[in-house]
Amino acid sequence: MIDPNEINSLIRLLDDPDKEIFDHIHSKLASYGPAVIEYLESAWEQAFDPIQQERIADLVHEIQFGTVKDELKLWHQSGAFDLLQGVLTINKYQYPDLDEQKIINQIEAIKRDIWLQLIYDASPAEQIKLINHVLYNIHGFSGNTTNHQDPQNSYLSQVLESKKGNQISLAIIYSIIAQKLDIPVYGVNLPQHFILAYVDERMETEFEGGILFYINAFNRGLIFGRRDVDMFLKTLKLRAEKQFYEPCANADIIRRILRNLISAYENLGSTEKVAELNELLEILN
Repeated sequence: MIDPNEINSLIRLLDDPDKEIFDHIHSKLASYGPAVIEYLESAWEQAFDPIQQERIADLVHEIQFGTVKDELKLWHQSGAFDLLQGVLTINKYQYPDLDEQKIINQIEAIKRDIWLQLIYDASPAEQIKLINHVLYNIHGFSGNTTNHQDPQNSYLSQVLESKKGNQISLAIIYSIIAQKLDIPVYGVNLPQHFILAYVDERMETEFEGGILFYINAFNRGLIFGRRDVDMFLKTLKLRAEKQFYEPCANADIIRRILRNLISAYENLGSTEKVAELNELLEILN
């Protein structure tokens, strides 16, 4: 149990000029974990000393970042089965007070709009045409071509609000909704791009692994074939490796999001964020 009086007494000592005392108080407060955050935030609002405010803000961030690390470790060690949960964990790095249920509800609303029009014996191409119609025409999602390096493109909450995202965030929304509808669409970790594959192992296909075709979520769900992937790899002067054609693991998708964020924050000169995101990446390695 937390004693509010003890917590508030410790918080008042955060501006102590003696480093040894400050370090002890800091460690003691940090040991309480997320339960102490509301007291810290309340004290920050009432503090007039800029040093104390800065120390409180740093401590709050340290606790919240520790929570993200713990959640990501647990997600990875548990098998990384739920892609949405992994994406939400990364989202909480920048938005620690994230309303997860709101995100889930937004995704369910899009899924419902597709489900209401879905004919289950429709062909794979017809199913994709319907998803494209609902996602891009009705809900208005599009690729952020004007500000592609913006880190907000990688945070699901922001993409659902702005309706603009990068290749991977749009592909994640697309595949999560498709899978909820039992439509077998999965992410493919292509270099310098991220695409989707429609996979049906029951059908005769020209590809290995039951891949019927590929989908570009960044380009309004454009359907294309293996030869287009071949050509793309040729333009990058890369060998046609198996991993560039087949669905990747959820952990690979989260690694890709983290690398995108690292690149975006490097571009902005945010060295502290780059260091922390590298810590998150290390958890998955």
